[in-house]
Amino acid sequence: MSFAENFKIKLKIFSGDVFGGINSAIITLPQALAFGVATGFGAAAGIWGAVILCFIAGMLGPKTPVVSGTTGPVAIVVASMMLAINNDIRSAVTILLCAALLQLIASFTNLPNLVKYMPYPVISGFMNGVGIIIIILQLNPLMGHKAMSSTVTTMLNLHNSILTLNHQALFIGIITLAIVFLTPKSINKILPSQIVALIFCTWISVKTGLHIDRINDVAVGFPAVVAPYFDINHLIKFLPYAFTIAIVFSAESMLTGLVTDSLTKTRHNPKHLLAAQGIGNIFCSITGSLGGSAATMRTVAAINSGATTKFCAVVNPILLIILLFKFSGFVAQIPLAVLAAILIKIGYDIIDVKLLKVLKYAPKDDLYVLFLVLFLTVFYNLIFAVGAGITLAALLYAKRVADKAKLVHKSVYDKEIMELERVLEDDYKHKIRVVHISGQFFFGSATQLVSKFEDILGTKYLILNYESDDLLDISAIFALEDIILRLQSQEVEIILVIKNENVLKQLQDHKITSQIGEHNLFYKEYDAIDYAKDKLKSV
Repeated sequence: MSFAENFKIKLKIFSGDVFGGINSAIITLPQALAFGVATGFGAAAGIWGAVILCFIAGMLGPKTPVVSGTTGPVAIVVASMMLAINNDIRSAVTILLCAALLQLIASFTNLPNLVKYMPYPVISGFMNGVGIIIIILQLNPLMGHKAMSSTVTTMLNLHNSILTLNHQALFIGIITLAIVFLTPKSINKILPSQIVALIFCTWISVKTGLHIDRINDVAVGFPAVVAPYFDINHLIKFLPYAFTIAIVFSAESMLTGLVTDSLTKTRHNPKHLLAAQGIGNIFCSITGSLGGSAATMRTVAAINSGATTKFCAVVNPILLIILLFKFSGFVAQIPLAVLAAILIKIGYDIIDVKLLKVLKYAPKDDLYVLFLVLFLTVFYNLIFAVGAGITLAALLYAKRVADKAKLVHKSVYDKEIMELERVLEDDYKHKIRVVHISGQFFFGSATQLVSKFEDILGTKYLILNYESDDLLDISAIFALEDIILRLQSQEVEIILVIKNENVLKQLQDHKITSQIGEHNLFYKEYDAIDYAKDKLKSV
């Protein structure tokens, strides 16, 4: 490779990281301000938390572009913690420091590898619950009132809040909602609607002299070190809070890591990612800043803008610092109703729309798990909800397996087919391959199966033979969809052999068959092989 070509490639990578860092910073600014205010830490703590965590976790983490900061689930548990400790910053620092240390300790164990076994209905129920919580808790600030402590309290007092609402706050809040929800996607890709709403609605509120609550106090200087409590009594008292926050910090980061791998077609080390997040959160906590995790929405924005390396995690905090120092006066004038409207849009975006579209096709067991987790998340406790969901999913699976445990006479696998497959791969130099998906294809095996299709070099036609009569659960369906997308991105044509009519109908309901083409569906493997051979010869 010549010097000019090498320089051109490096320049493309550099520019992609710069644009990725800038676009993710534009998304981070309103979210960091909103989460900082919503948790009780303050707007400045939200910004500095995003700066410190993004920079440290980005530099120490995997090579892939990961943008970190406070997210919806993190904000909810931190807000609950702040309420329980009466907004005492020193106690909050102690809890967040313990949570960060627990996160760092967990990175030396095998716990990070367990996230991929999380059932999809549990994840979906949790995320939907978090989205609903954010929306409900921001109803009062949208109407010009103080935010209440829980969803139950907010709903019980909603009638009184409506009767005593601040019409000016609601007016500017509705304008903000209109901007963030109605801005066309084509414009949103260039300039995020959240930053447009933040600037325009703040300007309108100042120019028209609206009498509404604003951020008011924003510390421009660098954050100071806050000494945590070191005595054993405080540590024992705060450990349950720290444990809860550490789980949310870690789970959110691991899920973002999986999304990043899917988008960049790479594979990160989850232990490495978790360790970097833990160290970043340690520095956030001792400076009184708001900790967080790897942020999916901001990371996706960075990657879609061209980011390919961790350098985007340096550009992001640099821009945030410039904005904080240059525009602190403007930030102080931001109405709380505007931040509430932005958080409502964030809550809506968190809700798992993908699952809702196929809800009517989902097995009842998946729905039981999803709605249990959703209900407990919104009205009780996030961590308890996840634990209950995993337990119920495991019990329901055990029941399904137990119900099917019977002696069945099954003939030995066809030796002629085995020999045909061996000759096929030898004669066609692996341009045609046959893969058998046997046994239970459910949430426990789906992720493992996806990893086996990372890279099939040289293959033009892949015959997937699903031999089981067992129906697929939601996780398996989405995993199969992911496998097909990955293989099609590698220009591999998928041919599916399905022997069970109920499984075939399930795939048709979920549009999997239309994704690969009805002509690529077969009942017998012989027919699929003949079809692949004819296609290869005609090319």
